[in-house]
Formats: sequence, C-alpha cells, structure tokens
Amino acid sequence: MAEKEHINLNISGMTCAACSNRIEKVLNKMDGVDANVNLTTEKASVDYSKDKTSVEDITKRIEDIGYGVLYEKSELDITGMTCAACSSRIEKVLNKTDGVKAATVNLTTENATVEYNPGVTDERAIIDRIGKLGYSAEPKKSAEDKISHKDSELKKMKWKVIIAAILSLPLLVTMLDHLLGISLPAIFMNPWFQLAFATPVQFILGWQFYVGAYKNLKNFTANMDVLVVMGTTAAFGFSLYQTYLWMTGAVEHPHLYFEASAIIITLILFGKYLETRAKSQTTGAISKLLDMQAKEARVVRDGKEFMIPVEDVKVDEVLVVKPGEKFPLDGELIRGRTSVDESMLTGESIPVEKETGDSVIGATMNQNGTVNIKVTKTGKDTALAGIIKVVEEAQGNKAPIQRMADIISGYFVPIVIVIAIVTFIVWYFLASPGNVEPALVAAISVLVIACPCALGLATPTSIMVGTGKGAENGILYKGGEHLEKTHKVDVVVLDKTGTITNGTPEVTDFSGDNDTLHLLASAERGSEHPLASAITAYAAEKNIGLSEAEEFSAIPGHGIEAVIEGRKVLVGTRKLMNGENIDISAAEEEMQQFEYEGKTAMMVAVDGKLAGTVAVLDMVKETAKQAVSELHNQGLEVIMLTGDNIRTAEAIAREVNIDQVIAEVLPEEKADKIRAIQESGKITAMVGDGVNDAPALALADIGIAMGTGTEVAIEAADLTILGEDLTLIPRAINLSRETIKNIKQNLFWAFAYNTLGIPIAALGFLAPWVAGAAMAFSSVSVVANALRLKRVKI
Repeated sequence: MAEKEHINLNISGMTCAACSNRIEKVLNKMDGVDANVNLTTEKASVDYSKDKTSVEDITKRIEDIGYGVLYEKSELDITGMTCAACSSRIEKVLNKTDGVKAATVNLTTENATVEYNPGVTDERAIIDRIGKLGYSAEPKKSAEDKISHKDSELKKMKWKVIIAAILSLPLLVTMLDHLLGISLPAIFMNPWFQLAFATPVQFILGWQFYVGAYKNLKNFTANMDVLVVMGTTAAFGFSLYQTYLWMTGAVEHPHLYFEASAIIITLILFGKYLETRAKSQTTGAISKLLDMQAKEARVVRDGKEFMIPVEDVKVDEVLVVKPGEKFPLDGELIRGRTSVDESMLTGESIPVEKETGDSVIGATMNQNGTVNIKVTKTGKDTALAGIIKVVEEAQGNKAPIQRMADIISGYFVPIVIVIAIVTFIVWYFLASPGNVEPALVAAISVLVIACPCALGLATPTSIMVGTGKGAENGILYKGGEHLEKTHKVDVVVLDKTGTITNGTPEVTDFSGDNDTLHLLASAERGSEHPLASAITAYAAEKNIGLSEAEEFSAIPGHGIEAVIEGRKVLVGTRKLMNGENIDISAAEEEMQQFEYEGKTAMMVAVDGKLAGTVAVLDMVKETAKQAVSELHNQGLEVIMLTGDNIRTAEAIAREVNIDQVIAEVLPEEKADKIRAIQESGKITAMVGDGVNDAPALALADIGIAMGTGTEVAIEAADLTILGEDLTLIPRAINLSRETIKNIKQNLFWAFAYNTLGIPIAALGFLAPWVAGAAMAFSSVSVVANALRLKRVKI
C-alpha cells in the first residue's frame, strides 16, 4: 500500500457545522482520501494517496461544491536569469510544484509572483526549489532597496566591461591584420601574447556564463549562457589547439581565434550592461513616486516638537506641517486651515482648500498656513504606498501577448544548438570537406547570434514603461493584462453621478411651503444619498429647523419613506408615488420641464397627498464634454448608465454628446446591463465611482474607477484614474494602444532578427565577433524602442 501524504487546507465559505460535515463527507468519498474538516479553525486536514489523487483534485472537489481554498501570495526577487529561457524554465517548474496554484516570472523586473497553498508548501520551499534550478531567490525587497541594489549591480557590470575592453583591445588590433592586411609588430601575432590577454576575459570576466551554463545543463535545460559558452569555448579551444601545433612545429602560421572569443564576451558584457542600464530607466515611475515621499516628520510629543524619520511615526500621533512642506503621511487636519497642492495625486494644478476635519494625503504640498494633522495611515497603508504597490504589481504581471514569446523562447535554445551542429556537419562534410576551420566559424556564429534575449525582453520592457508612464499621468493599471486589453475596448459606459457630474448637487427649484420643506429636509436627514445633503443644506440656508424621523426607510432606486411628527412623508420618483396611489398629475408638467433641463426632480407627498416638488442639479464636470469628444475621435461608442430618470439623463447626455442613455436602472441591475452589452459582442469598459458601481466594474472587460470614488469601486476596477479629470480615460486607452503597438514592433524585430541572422551566420557570411555585436545590439535595440514610449504623447 502506497504511503499517504498529509496536507492542511484553509477553507473559506463555511458558515455552520453542516458545511464542514458536507466537505468532509465529499472528500472522504474520494479514492485514497481521509479528511477531517474543522469549522472553528476553518481548516481541512487531509491524508491522501498520491497514486490515486492529487492536491489539485482535492482542491477542485472543494471548490465544485461551493467553498473556497485560500492561497497565499509571495513576491520574490530572482537573480541569475540571463534570458527568456531562464524565466520560462523557472516559471514552468514552479507551476508543476505541489501546492503552487500559479507562478509568473518576469525577466525584466527580475521577480516572481507565486500563489501557493500554505498547507502544502511555503515560501522557503519555493525559494529552495528555485535555488536547485541554479538561480537565487529571496523575499521581495522594497522598491527603494531594489533600485539601490540595481545601481550597485550596474556599477559592477560597468567595471567588468571596462576591464574586458582593455584586455580585448590588443586582440582587436590583430583583426586589422586579418581584415585590412596592415602590418603589425610581430608580438601582436604571437600565440602566447594573444593567450595571455584572452584567458582572463574567457575564464574570469566570462566565468558568469560558465556558471549559468553549468546550472542550466545540470537541470537538463539550456539558455543564452549555454550558447555563449559553447561558441566562445569552441573558438578558444580551437585556438589553443593551433597554439599547440605551432609549439610543436606542426604549423608555422597558426589560425587563431582568441580575438573572436574575447571580443564576443566583451560585446555581450557590454550589451548586458546597456540593457540593464536601459531597463533601470523603465523603473523611473517608481523612482519618481519614491522621491515624492517626505523623509522626516515634525511630531509633537509631550508638548515638544521633534524631527524624526517618517517611518518612526505612529498612527494617531500629531504632526506639525509648515508652509512649503510636504505632508509626511495621510492624516486628518485637527488645527488650522490651508490650501494643498494635490497635483502629484490628481494632476489638478489648482490647490484644494482644507480646514479642520478634512483629510490630507501624504506627499501632497502644504502651500500656506502652519497646520496640525493627526496621522491616520502609515507605511504600506498610505495612499502613495498603495499607488507604488499597484505600479509594481502592474510592471511585474504578464500580459497575454507575452505568453507566446515565452513559449517560443523555451524551445529556442535547444533548436539553435541543433542548427549549429547541423551547420558544422554540412560545412565539414559538404561545403568544405575535411576543413574544420570554416565549419567551426559558421557554427560559432550561429550559436552567438541566436540569443533569445530580444524575444524575452520585447513585451515586459514595454509593459514596464507603459504602466510607468500611466502612473506619472494619473493612470494606474492593476496589471499588464489590463494594459493590453484596454486597447480592444469598443464601448465606454459612464456612470452619471460622480463620474460625468461632480457628485455634489444643489437645490435649484422647490415648490411648496415652509412646512413641506421642513418635513422634506427632516426626512432626507436620515438618508446618505448625495441629493439628501443638497436638500438639508438648502433647508439650512432658509433657516428651516429639522426634526428627528420617527421611522425611516430607503427604497433603492425609488426614494425614501419616513414618519416625521406623526406624518407620513414620501420623497421620490413617479414610480414611488404611483405605487402609493398618489395623484401627481398637477406636477407632471413642472417635472418634465425640470428633467428636460437636466435636473433631478423629485415629488414630495405628505399623508397621501402631493405637497410639492424639488429639483436638484448636479453640475457636469468641466472635462466631461472634451473626454466624450476624444473617445468619439478614437472610434468608440459612449453610453451613460444611471439610476436617474430618463429625461434628466438625456439632458446630461445632450450636453456632453453621449450616444446612448440607459436610465432608471436599479443598482443591482447595472451589472446585468453591462452583461447585455457584452453579449452583443462588444468589448466594454465601465467607468464608475460608487459602491453601487462595483459589480458592474468587476463584470466589465475593463473596469475604470475614478480615484475620487469609494475604495470598494477602486478595488473592483482594473485601472484607476486619479482625480476627477475624465480626459484621462481616452488617454488611458491611447496609452494601451501605443504600448501594444510598441510590443508588436519589438516582437517583429526580435523574430525578424533571428529569422535572418541564423541563416546568414550558417552560410558563413558573419565572423563570430560580428555575430556577437549583432546579438548584443538586438537586445539593446528592443529596450531602446520600449523606452520610446516615455516620449509618446497620450
């Protein structure tokens, strides 16, 4: 009998003993499974036979009956990857590891995101698994530490390149003799002289390629290091053999390729240096965000002010912020008033007035007035830290278009090795029978020129630059897949209140006496709807006192019902009044006029009779009309989706030139309307800001949340627009289009380069050192093309 494996699974969704019993019974019916499910700890303890079932089968069975298995996520920094074959290999192995649900490895950011079952494996085991493949992994450093580490690595690479170039220069001079027939001092052509300069380049500066090749071959894989080692070692070894023949007097003029091996390694090191330096520029967005953070804070302790590092500040501590200083952390203004420059967050250049009770965001600028704030968020909980996290995750995620390049890169190196062997055989037996030298040169050139780096870098570098540029412009994509999908959008659906309009309505018209206004405002006092705030503010302006509601209930999508001073008050739509059999004919004409003007009109009934009407206007945002015009110019259809009545919605739509209006939609129906649009075959983007928009945002192909909206909406969305500027929506779509165009350019040239380069090398038209230069240039050109996105106007 096979020995059983033991796992612990964290279960979600259990509400009572019946749930745990149900899961336990179902699992125990599986062949080879013995399970015990604990409701209190929300864990399943499972023993199973590996020859009869698997962790994936057990997990799927739990999910099939309506419960969830909780996973943990680790982000790791990986060192030692040199090309796409490396990242592809690590990803493939991790995804086959027991307990790992999903793993993605990004060559450009040099990090892995691994989702795993903590009852089966853990972060340490995953790190060890990567180590066995020949790479180093550790828990992800902070963005600041990572940038510092990259700077240090860049300096080391720079010195390697300088030393390699100095040692290779005398060997490069010998090429003048081969290419131009220039007569050089005899010492330059001496085999011992060339060996002395080539050896440290090959085995000291180039040792990293040997280490990488060994680790890959040990695990029965091949990457760029294998190609470089095979090519340069063949050239060096052949030259060493020719030196031996020269020493023994067998040949008078040895055919040496020491210069080829040394120059190839120097060029590849130089190419990797340029590539790394260019890649470091793709993290510029995060660097800029980090630079925005205040480093110190003036804290008040025991009545005295102290300057301390911002990371030492605790929640609820009081900070003093003077004019011209940044707010160190998120907080609430508890003394003083000022204007705050929030342009770093919202892009709005106009300062925002703040007074006691208002919230402030860390890294925004206090423009005038010394104020005290009480800290509400520190560390990773601050708004800026959240933005940095979103950008990092977006840059680390893979877009679907990258999968194709990864798959090709995984098979590419073994195919190239086969092509190099075939090239050698064809030259040695057919093209130049019995002549090793031309066969070896052609094979070396094939090995050196055919590096998969360009393919591996084509997508992630563009994604990094694209998401970084977006962040700098107030557009936060949650992942590379969302950046890619945004360019496919056919229809943009806009919520009205808080999205197209400011979300801060004001009463413009009221018909009724002061008693009706008193009852109306008293009833609305219990509502959290923005319209209620407008009505109570209007009553305050008229010096109308308010009473407490004895009863209150909100009727979603229709209005409210309340009892004030023993009188039943209804406020809301025609549907609400008709449902209560209240005659509204006297107000119909007035209501229609209000709605035609774009106002939200409501009726007020007291004790079963119509008592008045109230009209509220929510002003359209200044950028709304321009944003809709730009979306139309991009060939997109624009739809308004709102719970407001059809006449009001159509008036707003006319003002901003929206194509279609879907009005009088209850909150729970918004997602159904999005689904209906999708079923017509259109890729749909939904833009919203409220809790009631969250289901629609989650269902849409691309959910776009306004940064001024609720946290629930932002969490449900795929990208967030910081601030209130609606023109960022067409800019986000345009940035996606430009990024995808850039990726396609990179992939085309990477494929074209290898398609053309390998046959040219195989035919013997490329010297090995030229092949090395071309290979280095291909990777640098791909990264350089990606960096062009920084200058693209969106």
